[in-house]
Amino acid sequence: MVFRITSTIGPVLFLDDIENGVLRLSALFITAPDQQPPPIEGASGTAAAMPLARYDHATVWRARFSLPGDRASSYRWNGESFRVAGDFTGDLRLAYVSCNGEEVGDMAREGSERNAMWARLRENHRRQPLALLLHGGDQVYADEVTQGHDLSHDWPARFARDPAPAALDDLRQHLRERFVERYSALYAAPEFAWLAARVPSLMQWDDHDICDGWGSLRRSRAESAVGQTLFAVARENFLIFQQAATENDLPARFADPAGQHLGWGIHAPELRILAPDFRSERTRRDIMGPGGWAMMQAEAERRMQGHTLLMSSVPLLGPRLSLLEALMVVIPRMQKYEDDLRDQWQSRAHRDEWKRILRLVRDMARRDGHDLTAVSGEIHLATRAVMDLGGGLNLHQLVASGIAHRAPPKAWARTLGALAWLGEDPLPGHHIRTERLPGQRARYVAERNYLLLERESGIWRACWDLEESGPTEPLALR
Repeated sequence: MVFRITSTIGPVLFLDDIENGVLRLSALFITAPDQQPPPIEGASGTAAAMPLARYDHATVWRARFSLPGDRASSYRWNGESFRVAGDFTGDLRLAYVSCNGEEVGDMAREGSERNAMWARLRENHRRQPLALLLHGGDQVYADEVTQGHDLSHDWPARFARDPAPAALDDLRQHLRERFVERYSALYAAPEFAWLAARVPSLMQWDDHDICDGWGSLRRSRAESAVGQTLFAVARENFLIFQQAATENDLPARFADPAGQHLGWGIHAPELRILAPDFRSERTRRDIMGPGGWAMMQAEAERRMQGHTLLMSSVPLLGPRLSLLEALMVVIPRMQKYEDDLRDQWQSRAHRDEWKRILRLVRDMARRDGHDLTAVSGEIHLATRAVMDLGGGLNLHQLVASGIAHRAPPKAWARTLGALAWLGEDPLPGHHIRTERLPGQRARYVAERNYLLLERESGIWRACWDLEESGPTEPLALR
């Protein structure tokens, strides 16, 4: 069946930056090739949609506009008014989601089952508005886009080793069309679409936005012509659909305007949100490259009051996964999971780098004596951990995963819980404790979920909404 756009998809709001108390926003639209969406009518006037990218059966558009950052407001589009919470100066409410899909057969899933937690989050916003929606990785599961082309059909197990330039051009075209098809299906889902038109999003990518295990694959695969073509197309579409941007046209929040890495930061009153890039510069040995480390070092030296939210697509604190890696060496049928474990900060391959990021985060919090919370996805479970930073400060790690990916077996949650019981001390004097969610008996909860983060009278609290158990009691982050 040929992919077609039958009606305009959007608006999908993105927060480009916060500047002098003003929200700089982009609205994304996907239309049929011969259609153009009506303009946005906002506080700063009328903003026409401009073409961002063209595909065989779709055109992607972007309209940039502004709204106040100190109060609720609204904009109009196509005769409808859209209310935006917008106030970042006082009490504040955010949501964090991750893992919006599955590796196999995601496009064929029944919509109400797939998007059940999106529907829950939509109703939550209707009861008490959210100012921002943080997406922590795997917004799209692109693992199957390589299928159907001779060069990549069995990627990464088998792929063309020395393809002709014309064949690579054909692969690039094939991949672009598969990406727009997937993003369009995700953004057209009514449960997501209603929310995304009213709550600005900030997105950070992870491996499935490219392909399963990207960055932990063997060099022969990642650096092959097929692998580099896949990465280039995934990156192009990540910028278009998850940032409403293109090459050399990144919003001001990005640390590197040239885009060698795609880390970014938002600085609002008493709140900093950091999202380093763990994929652009990644190798089997390094999670971040020079650009990512330079961004994080610059932020560690920045004077900061209030609270820092650090988006780490893979959990920053966790159990001794190196023990599982050692088991995989001697159990052949488990070796297929090697890339999944190597993806984690706790992998044996990343031990020194993990210590480096933990020291940096510790020093960042100590510099101004402010609180810091890491939020993560990736593992398809809900959990939390705490690391003592000294001086009465703690690093809280909150994991919410996934909003659409179905939960793994409860036995896997129990296995991780047993590993967590052993504890972990990568930095001497800074013990890591894996803690239970409020009201839960196990350290890892095998249910679909999302996370709510609330600031009230300057105090931050977290609450998970679990698919079967329901909302947890609020957890104070101090």
